[in-house]
Amino acid sequence: MRKLIAVFAFLAVIVVGTPAYAHVTVNPKEVAAGSFARVAFRVPNESDTESTTKLEVFLPENAPIASVSTMPVAGWTVATTKRKLDKPIEMHGSQVSEVISQITWTAAADAVVKPGQFQEFPTSLGPIPSDAKQLVFKALQTYSDGAVVRWIDEPKEGAELEHPAPVLNVIAASAPSSAPAPVASSEPNGDNNILSWVALGAGVLALLLAGFALTRSRRLAP
Repeated sequence: MRKLIAVFAFLAVIVVGTPAYAHVTVNPKEVAAGSFARVAFRVPNESDTESTTKLEVFLPENAPIASVSTMPVAGWTVATTKRKLDKPIEMHGSQVSEVISQITWTAAADAVVKPGQFQEFPTSLGPIPSDAKQLVFKALQTYSDGAVVRWIDEPKEGAELEHPAPVLNVIAASAPSSAPAPVASSEPNGDNNILSWVALGAGVLALLLAGFALTRSRRLAP
């Protein structure tokens, strides 16, 4: 009986403690602050019978992005929603007071994400806010039966989230090196000087020996 209870307890831990194997994610996982980045929202289909027909992505309100554009996805239409900013942000010397707050992709009948498949939705974002460490994109995934999965759980340290929102980590931009490139010196170094003098001495010695041998041979000649 004790063995049976232990087995059930073990199975319960596995079932409860194992997170869902596929979530809506953003790829790559990190981008440099201040850059313009190409990122893709990857949407796997977790249903065994239904297809994914729509994806709604909400851009972070606390870190507005001045420029947002989408790449065409075959069989999917895209619509965007904008919002006014309380405080304009700057891009290339211009003030931007209105930004995209939501992107919605909707599938045609023959372009749905079927069971066992996934689809990516590429976007261009920039400049990436330099004062943010993470960008959280809450997302809604709609299935063909009308069910909606809300990927909106914000990251919490040490917490296992049931429906985590896609998160893009922001890293510091690498600063260009200000040190000048090393310039090759036109003056020979000490080692080269020593070798030059040794070579010169060897050449002079060889000439003296050759001259001595030539003089000796003439004296010995009849």
